[in-house]
Amino acid sequence: MKSRSQDQSLSDSRELDRSYDPLTGSLADDGELSTVCYRPEGLDRLVQQTNFSKKELQVLYRGFKNECPSGVVNEETFKSIYSQFFPQGDSGMYAHFLFDTFDIHSNGTVSFEDFVINLSIILRGSITDKLNWAFNLYDLNKDGCITREEMTDIMNSIYDMMGKYTYPSMKDNAPKEHVDSFFQKMDKNNDGVVTIEEFLDTCQKDENIMQSMHLFDNVI
Repeated sequence: MKSRSQDQSLSDSRELDRSYDPLTGSLADDGELSTVCYRPEGLDRLVQQTNFSKKELQVLYRGFKNECPSGVVNEETFKSIYSQFFPQGDSGMYAHFLFDTFDIHSNGTVSFEDFVINLSIILRGSITDKLNWAFNLYDLNKDGCITREEMTDIMNSIYDMMGKYTYPSMKDNAPKEHVDSFFQKMDKNNDGVVTIEEFLDTCQKDENIMQSMHLFDNVI
């Protein structure tokens, strides 16, 4: 006999992807369920972990499962999906950096939980949460500081993805100019690296950066 917690976990999972309707008790067909080899841990838990409502999570999961029937995304699939947003450029390297940030457990896959936790920070997080997330993206080796090499790799990946197709077009030395500007502004003690403290302090005093942090508030 299954325990109540097992029943609740199954109900939460079915409720999340709407394969189970708690009002009618109806199930999705077995063919659909058999394609899913991984299921989220539960709707209520994700509501607590994110800034999304149950309904928003259900909508997000339907879209996630449509793109990734197995319930998880590997890096190649992530790159393929991401490239659809930037068909004119090469988004591969930037998508690689983004995948590493979304891959919370560093296990080579992004689960639905990983996806919505990151998305919640980007779209609904506090200013500090968003800035910490951005710093983690730029800190490629996750050692707690951003080097010129890391920032150069990030800027080159962004330029490859969209810079060549902007109007007016970006100059070839634009990535280097962005890196120089970043370090001139952020590296307060001129030691060649930007720490999280320097990053947060500078960003919170920059009106343009603070305004940009609100761009995606309540998008969904």
